[in-house]
Amino acid sequence: MEEEFKSGFVTIIGRTNVGKSTLINLLVGEKVAAIANKVQTTRTAIKGIVNRENSQIVFTDTPGIHKPKHKLNETMVETSFATIPDSDIVLFLIEATSEDIGRGDRIILDKIKESKRKTILIINKIDLVKRDKLLNLIDIYSKEYNFTAVIPISAYQEKYRDIILDEIEKNLKPGPAYYDIEEYTDQTLRQLAEETIREKALKLLQDEVPHGIYVEVEKMNLRQNKQGEDIYDIEATIYCLRESHKGIIIGKNGDMLKRIGRAARIDMEQNFGLKVNLKTWVKVKNDWLDNDSIVSKFKLK
Repeated sequence: MEEEFKSGFVTIIGRTNVGKSTLINLLVGEKVAAIANKVQTTRTAIKGIVNRENSQIVFTDTPGIHKPKHKLNETMVETSFATIPDSDIVLFLIEATSEDIGRGDRIILDKIKESKRKTILIINKIDLVKRDKLLNLIDIYSKEYNFTAVIPISAYQEKYRDIILDEIEKNLKPGPAYYDIEEYTDQTLRQLAEETIREKALKLLQDEVPHGIYVEVEKMNLRQNKQGEDIYDIEATIYCLRESHKGIIIGKNGDMLKRIGRAARIDMEQNFGLKVNLKTWVKVKNDWLDNDSIVSKFKLK
């Protein structure tokens, strides 16, 4: 007897910098979310799509939960919590190095309890702790909520991919494929280009600058070059908060901006499957973190 096709929406939620974007990229098998070892890397709820033989799983990678300082931060936190009630399953990601349920994790746990959603507890970074500490943490969380499953992982290791996907599929209800089976994300190429440029900036710049930047692709045209190859002409602006930041982003003789552009172009060519001609500029927009028209772009659609 043929298995019934299943589908559903899965939210990945957790504190800032616990490895959510790394996990979604592992599960989807494509580069969907920006990854950098800095807080607040993900600003919008990014959907990644996993198509399996008998299921389609649609993932939402939410911004990390943190104390808001600006309108942007408030929007990011609102976006994270707004995804829980609309999910079929929640993946609650915590760190194995936690001693107890911290304030941020407690807030998330309370929202999950409120929603009564099926939740899989994912304990990341298990390579950093001993078995006894891990078992103690599992015991602490298991007393708080009836988790559908508890899966200890290291999000950088491929072997955990099918373990998590199998558990999710097991708990989904029969349903249709919501997206074309060839798709792996509902982000547009423009959004993916912006995310890619921002990720490279996050990785290459000093700590003070990155989270005061956002990237806007102003032009994206597909054409053929003289050799008849498809090529994307992309023009993007990196906005920052201060003149001093602008200097850091551009770098001596424009070197830093060239490095960001080069790294982003290589990534985009791999992801898009065609050549990219990328031009980048840097401009100062000192109030953008509290600018309603800009912040609204990061709200859940």
